[in-house]
Amino acid sequence: MVNIVNKTIGPDSFCARQLPLRQLEKPCENSVHLWHLDFDQLSNPLNPDNSSASKELSVFQQRATRRFYLRLLLGAYLGLPGKDVRIIRRIKGRPELDLAQSKGELDFSVARSQGRYLIGISSGATIGVDLEIAARRARNPLALARRYFSQGEVTALASLAQEELQRAFVHTWACKEAIVKANGLGIANQLCRFSVDVNPDSPPSVLDMQDDDHEAWTLAIAEPAAGAIAAVAVRQPSVHLEGFSLY
Repeated sequence: MVNIVNKTIGPDSFCARQLPLRQLEKPCENSVHLWHLDFDQLSNPLNPDNSSASKELSVFQQRATRRFYLRLLLGAYLGLPGKDVRIIRRIKGRPELDLAQSKGELDFSVARSQGRYLIGISSGATIGVDLEIAARRARNPLALARRYFSQGEVTALASLAQEELQRAFVHTWACKEAIVKANGLGIANQLCRFSVDVNPDSPPSVLDMQDDDHEAWTLAIAEPAAGAIAAVAVRQPSVHLEGFSLY
């Protein structure tokens, strides 16, 4: 079988979907469904009269809003009401579906940045996602890289001019964060234990890993909206991305 691989998709590839969501088909083998939610466009389930879900909400309310949409979406895949979806947390806090409901056929990962929320759904393969704003600027990216990244990544980043360095740093951070979230081990002392290609213009890839086979992992990059960078990491040999925007 020939695996379809698309490692980069842009805003035009994200299909608009509206509530209510009916029964959703689970991703095919080697596929990932990537859902982008802009809370400035979505209604607030905690206050239906307010057209914006992200304005003037407490931290608790923001968390509850994200949880509401996550359960709603997962329920559509499982054929369950969102309130009945059971999410458990592993050591280090990685959220997972209760195996009694998912039967190991569905895995997910979430990320947020400002008023945006990203949900990645895989057909059972371990998945991690991260969401960053492209315009983000680190005060001292090389210092952060030396603290957290592998030596190979630091060397590659150090050769870049300042503007290129900022862009490459955000790309590298997003890719590494996605991998760490997939393996569920937490950021501490983990980001330096593997290397990714720091060049944002090259196909995203894992170059080496200390504790795993780097060839077992696939990275992909998506731009769910202008100025947003989504990184997807899956422990499978290839990936086909399908993007959706919920309105």
